[in-house]
Amino acid sequence: MQLHSVSGKWRVGLALTLTTCFLWGILPLALNITLKVLDVYTLTGLRFLIAFIALGSYLTWKRQLPSWQRLQKVSFKLWGIATFFLAGNYLLFVSGLANTSATTAEVLIQIAPVFMGLGAMIIFKERYTRRQWCGLGILVLGFILFFNEQLKMMISSPNQYLFGSFLIFWAAVCWAIYALAQKQLLLQLPSAHIMFGIYGGSTLLFAPFSTSQTVLNLNLLELAILLFCGLNTLIAYGAFAEALEHWEASKVSAVLAITPIVTLVCVGIFSSLSPALVTPEHHTPVAILGAFLVVAGSATIALGRSPKLV
Repeated sequence: MQLHSVSGKWRVGLALTLTTCFLWGILPLALNITLKVLDVYTLTGLRFLIAFIALGSYLTWKRQLPSWQRLQKVSFKLWGIATFFLAGNYLLFVSGLANTSATTAEVLIQIAPVFMGLGAMIIFKERYTRRQWCGLGILVLGFILFFNEQLKMMISSPNQYLFGSFLIFWAAVCWAIYALAQKQLLLQLPSAHIMFGIYGGSTLLFAPFSTSQTVLNLNLLELAILLFCGLNTLIAYGAFAEALEHWEASKVSAVLAITPIVTLVCVGIFSSLSPALVTPEHHTPVAILGAFLVVAGSATIALGRSPKLV
């Protein structure tokens, strides 16, 4: 079986991955606000619908909608797997977020890029150098230090966090399966066409469970945040899918590991601006040290040279 190979434009891949990091980092804050007025099925379905309409409009304007002749060459089984597991990731993550906090959710969802990286090493034969393995060790140590308080809270308050943590763990598994399927689909279609089909299929999956009437009760701020959630889906996953075109999946997954830092920085900024919407959080010097180690470990993995395969 022919496997997808990257273009080698690692700087483009890094820039696109960092874009995804920022958008995914700020997303839990917006989702937490929207979950106060919408149920998880309606919120998830609307996110996919907004992304589907926006991307479809763009492709129509550019006259780049996929032709039927090209679609006949696509593996619809693989496309269906990517759609089902991304839809599952969205639903499980939002459901887990409703039972935890933004920070806890971002800690646990980092299992996803780890699974993705390991899967890429098995399926796509990507390899880590010794320096990259050291970077992975630094990254893990950084997460242990950085999220020490959150992990203690999860252990001491199982009734509040255990169920949400369970859901987010499986959200991570679903995401890793989607990401690997998405990478292989790049052999058959451009990333925009793949995501257009995934958004449309996911919209149909959630349509029977959504309650559209609740949207009519949203105020302007809530509508704006909902729109942001949908556009965040479009731009973040578009950047992620394109990053896989140019950079190894294992390195993309390493950079994505800094997403929780983005979340915590955003929590600090927005909680100072509007504490009624975002609860402030406080961090110890040990947690700050952990943040630096996470960044250092991610950079070591991402920028390390992969060995040549013979």
